[in-house]
Amino acid sequence: VTGASFVVFNGALKTSSGFLAKSNIVEDGLMVQITREAMESLRQALREKKNFKIACGKTDAGDVKEYVDICWVENEEKTNQG
Repeated sequence: VTGASFVVFNGALKTSSGFLAKSNIVEDGLMVQITREAMESLRQALREKKNFKIACGKTDAGDVKEYVDICWVENEEKTNQG
């Protein structure tokens, strides 16, 4: 689990790169590089307020060990206060 001050989603990852997605810690935030298709799916999930999971790593790796989870919470009033 990584806490971050901000998250950047970059939809320019090429499918020919050999990666499902890539995540990197940048300063005190997180940058997630995903394919154009994954970006469209993420945008749709955000519009519909649905949870979304991004598997990161090489496409030929059998066991993915890193995920970026976008989760909606029940009570939004208690998040990001102060």
